[in-house]
Amino acid sequence: MKSIFIVILILMSKSVFAEFFKDISSSIKNNTKRLSYGISVTDFNKDGRFEFVVTGFRFPNLILSYKNGKLENINSDKLFADDLRATIGVVACDIDNDGFEELYFLNTDTYSGKKQFSDRLLDNETIITDLFQLDKNLKSLNLTAGRSVVCVDRNGEGKYGIYVANYGGPTRFYELTNGNILDQAPLLNINRITGGRAVVSGHILSNQMDIFAANERGPNFLYINENGTFKEVAENLGVEDTFENGRGTTLTDFLYRGKLDIVSGNWNGEHRIFLNDENKFNDVATGAFKKPSRVRTVISADFDNDGFDEIFINNIGEPNKLFKILSDGELKEIQLKNGLEPFGLGTGAAVADIDNDGVLELLVSHGESGQQPLSFYKANIDRSFRFVRILPKTAFNAPARGATVILNTNMRNHAKTIDAGSGYLCQMEPVAHYGLRKHEKVKSVTIKWTDGSSDNFKINQLNKTYVFSKDI
Repeated sequence: MKSIFIVILILMSKSVFAEFFKDISSSIKNNTKRLSYGISVTDFNKDGRFEFVVTGFRFPNLILSYKNGKLENINSDKLFADDLRATIGVVACDIDNDGFEELYFLNTDTYSGKKQFSDRLLDNETIITDLFQLDKNLKSLNLTAGRSVVCVDRNGEGKYGIYVANYGGPTRFYELTNGNILDQAPLLNINRITGGRAVVSGHILSNQMDIFAANERGPNFLYINENGTFKEVAENLGVEDTFENGRGTTLTDFLYRGKLDIVSGNWNGEHRIFLNDENKFNDVATGAFKKPSRVRTVISADFDNDGFDEIFINNIGEPNKLFKILSDGELKEIQLKNGLEPFGLGTGAAVADIDNDGVLELLVSHGESGQQPLSFYKANIDRSFRFVRILPKTAFNAPARGATVILNTNMRNHAKTIDAGSGYLCQMEPVAHYGLRKHEKVKSVTIKWTDGSSDNFKINQLNKTYVFSKDI
């Protein structure tokens, strides 16, 4: 009888303390120590599959592709690798309407103000070209230290511009017009000088792409999109957070009600969950979530396919944290062993279902104060699961960054943004990934496009990725 009792206790302890993540870092080929920062997920080599693009700070930029059970660097282009520059931020989006995403690499070789090396804007046609290095674009170089970049389709036409959050110099907003890179920030009155850190864009307030920028040593910015121009409303709506120093930021539907909220991590300060309540934001973060940390990237995703999103807080030089968003805004902290990384020098992170098995993978980069290899995790799922993945595309057949996908079921109306970047240095896969709850029945998905129009699509089959395109 006593032995049976002991067995029961062991089984109970295993279920209670089961590891949330499993460490799959061994599947990264040639995973050497390096200084890495931002990560983006895109199909830059045009093979029809997404890759992780990992930036290097005076180390090569990487394109990590999943092949034969391994992540391996498939880049052989010296311009892309660019190992003499200090690349920290990265985003991908279609700026020229050719149906493929270009890459913006943000280089920062000094802490603040003027820098030596400009940013890169890479186009992969027959060869990889830096559009900034064309003679006609040299006058538009960004020679100010920056942190993050985000893609913004401000006019809702499927043509993206790039907002550059600079530090100690004016914000940039680059658009491509007849092959010319033009900084539209002065024209749009968003060329503010601040300690720019994180920036996200999507359907925050209006029917078009709004912008939230989390700053350091000054108030945050919240720009509402008014027919392609921007009006700053952060103080009026309660998200200015003037005395905190912004870092990792993401958009999430905290109440599963079909509306996006703002999660904003602050460096050694209180972290925020700004709930969008009739276009007025209230911080609803719990004491455990608020607890200050050396936060870098913040990610909201359903890692374990149970139908409830988690918020992953990647810290540098101290343990990471994970919280599950339950119904009615209840936050449950999940204890980690794998992924805790108490001595990890986390600088960036991104998610993607890179191996196409229906479970998200989490890639974590490290660097800044010391060289460390990449880390790679996925949920340790020992049960059957169901999921739906939605990939919206523009009329030009590129990922519709900034669109909102709403899953409509008998249990929730759950909004997710198609990540435009760069909550802090990084950008997630351009797919809305939903795990499904027990007894949950999917009715449809609604896609709200960047021009504010919406389409409703029926979902007839689970456990697959649907691609829906916007009509011209």
